[in-house]
Amino acid sequence: MAGTQSGVGKSSLTLALVVAFRRRGLRVQTFKVGPDYLDPGHLAQVSGRPCYNLDGWMAGEDYCRRLFEDACVKADIAIVEGVMGLFDGSSAESLSGSTAERLSWRKLAVFLVVNVHGMARSIAALVKGFSEFDERVSIAGGIANMCGSESHARWLQQALVAAGAPPLLGRVMRDAFPELPSRHLGLVSAQETDWSDALIDRLCELAENAIDLDKLLQQSAPASPIKAGEEKTSFSTARRGLKLAVARDAAFQFYYADLFDALRGRGVEVQFFSPLDDDSIPLLCDGLYLGGGYPELYAHKLAANEAMRQSVKEFCGSGKPVYAECGGLIYLCREVAVDNEICPMVGVLPSRTRMLKKRKTLGYVEATLQMSTLFGAVGTRLRGHEFHYSELCDDPIGNDGWQAAYHLRKNRGAQVRDEGYQKGHILASYAHLHLASQPQALDSWIENMYAARETTRSNNETS
Repeated sequence: MAGTQSGVGKSSLTLALVVAFRRRGLRVQTFKVGPDYLDPGHLAQVSGRPCYNLDGWMAGEDYCRRLFEDACVKADIAIVEGVMGLFDGSSAESLSGSTAERLSWRKLAVFLVVNVHGMARSIAALVKGFSEFDERVSIAGGIANMCGSESHARWLQQALVAAGAPPLLGRVMRDAFPELPSRHLGLVSAQETDWSDALIDRLCELAENAIDLDKLLQQSAPASPIKAGEEKTSFSTARRGLKLAVARDAAFQFYYADLFDALRGRGVEVQFFSPLDDDSIPLLCDGLYLGGGYPELYAHKLAANEAMRQSVKEFCGSGKPVYAECGGLIYLCREVAVDNEICPMVGVLPSRTRMLKKRKTLGYVEATLQMSTLFGAVGTRLRGHEFHYSELCDDPIGNDGWQAAYHLRKNRGAQVRDEGYQKGHILASYAHLHLASQPQALDSWIENMYAARETTRSNNETS
């Protein structure tokens, strides 16, 4: 499911398709192109299965191919939601980083979503241009969103037929979709959306009435033989059974599903907890992971949960590995300013943060370790992305023993800056790293947790 550009209705249409095919008894495996967290949450919700991100720039082609095949083994149909426009990516001269690049790897059929509001015969020029732009990408049909009437839809179909362009497989009328609330670059999170039976019914009805689902299935690319791969690990039995506490609730929810698969595959027990509602971190954990999310929306509730803030602070002083990214970084700071209100946070990172009215940064980044961290030795390179509306008010580097762990470079440009704030076993950063595609980084993380467990055990025996 690709679009001519952002905002044409890809997400809503993809959700409707998933719901409709599930109602027909199909097991639907979903994927999202790019580093998005929000759309995968919704797709996982309606599909009943984890949704995986396919990001060639962060993870590489080989990893994305393996991930796709492993996830599809027990599915009947795979639906991939694209990002931005079909050919938009990290390069102005190639398919790199685009939806088209991911689809070309497995010769998937592309269904192009077009916002046809105020458009007539021009749809033919648009769809035909997209279909002939790159021979590696096969467009199987178009779906017209924001149609004005049935006669408008017939006109669009006639224009495509006359031009020899891919056929129109669906037409969605204006205001046909149930309203799904949005924020920043997309929908609000799945946890904030009321996925009621009524909403599911409306999406299913829309898909059945507006799209020729039978023809769409016929036009879809048949899958070549798929066989799950076997991940090999070198961990001894002693390394298995480690426990990682992961913050997950409405305030902390930005995680890649394949990361938890990879950790569990290495014998790590992932224990989720809520900084909003729980009193403490789960007992006997060997590491702590505070992911991204919307701590600013729940800043007052996070601040009011003093027991949890104290529990996190004590864990940070235990010598066990702590990793906090973006929203997690905000939580570890002394305080966060939201609309001129100051809310105290954990107070481990000696900095203040504040929310901005405009986006601070968005884009891919590459981190080169300039000191040993949880994820490897000096010189290790890790890829990820940044997307946040907050900023640090004061630089923690050089304050109370905090050091810069990364040289961080955006993928567009040569400028490098110090980032990744580390003290002892604590690492905090605004960068969302794609760790599942970096097995050596995961191995290092696990080794750090194991070493901390052994140190704690030895200290207990001595005392």
